[in-house]
Amino acid sequence: MKKNTNKKPKIVFLDVSTIGEVYNLYHFEEIGNFITYENTKPDQRLERMSDCQIVITNKVVIDREVIDSSPSLELICVAATGMNNIDTEYAKEKGIIVKNVAGYSTESVAQSTFSMLFYLMHSTLYYHRYVKDGRYAQSEIFTHHGPPFIELKGKQFGIIGLGAIGKRVAFLAEAFGSSVIYFSTSGRNTDTNFKHISLDNLLSISDIVSIHCPLNEQTKNLLDTEKLKLMKPTSYLLNTSRGGIIDEFALAKALDNEWITGAALDVLSKEPIDPDNPLLKIKLKDKILITPHIAWSSKEARTLLIEKIIENIRDFLSCQ
Repeated sequence: MKKNTNKKPKIVFLDVSTIGEVYNLYHFEEIGNFITYENTKPDQRLERMSDCQIVITNKVVIDREVIDSSPSLELICVAATGMNNIDTEYAKEKGIIVKNVAGYSTESVAQSTFSMLFYLMHSTLYYHRYVKDGRYAQSEIFTHHGPPFIELKGKQFGIIGLGAIGKRVAFLAEAFGSSVIYFSTSGRNTDTNFKHISLDNLLSISDIVSIHCPLNEQTKNLLDTEKLKLMKPTSYLLNTSRGGIIDEFALAKALDNEWITGAALDVLSKEPIDPDNPLLKIKLKDKILITPHIAWSSKEARTLLIEKIIENIRDFLSCQ
């Protein structure tokens, strides 16, 4: 491993805007010469990393070219759990350590999952409009029975991917009285507290299907037209994991043909969303909720993310 001879290493955060405003960002200044950039385009990477010892990135790609052009680089900190934007094998070959952060967003994603589900299940937008446009003020009775909503109690809650977040969602679903079943896309996550069944069976009997698995070759377009047709017409589909797991063209067709009752997505195959995304053009627009990849980003989760990155850097420097 290369040794850093500077008392305070140069630390560069390439895309600090991706974590928003967090109060504890200043702690980086205590351990190094800290430089931030709101975002970094591909052609800006080499210049900005040329003499840094430690780089922090959320989505900026650190590939072989960048590594070869950064002779002082010793540590890559990923401000996320996934490391698909880093050439980890080449970094290892060059003696550069790569550290990610896990477990910081479990509560945030789990809470967001249910927030999105309840928005759809309770027809929140419809009832909000009913009040705000004046119709409720003209009502002769105290209540209004528009689109009915259902209770989670007694419903079948299917989870695809039973990692840390999937297990937390399963626990919360049980707290609401749902019966939890799951399918492990890797085959490695097993839990005797919940029943493991095949994907086809899960889709065909679940009232709610919530995705919490990684995006890889096995899960890309996992839910295509064939799979979506297996779902109950009264069911809801949720994805707070990764875009690309659901075929978006197939989902748009499923919603317009009412194969399912509704869908809530926090992630998309392309982010920011492509203006030509078929989900923006469905006829039954109230059947879908799309949020801009925010499920992970509660104030607490982002604060914890920074704490864990700082911890990774301190651990690294303590070994110098």
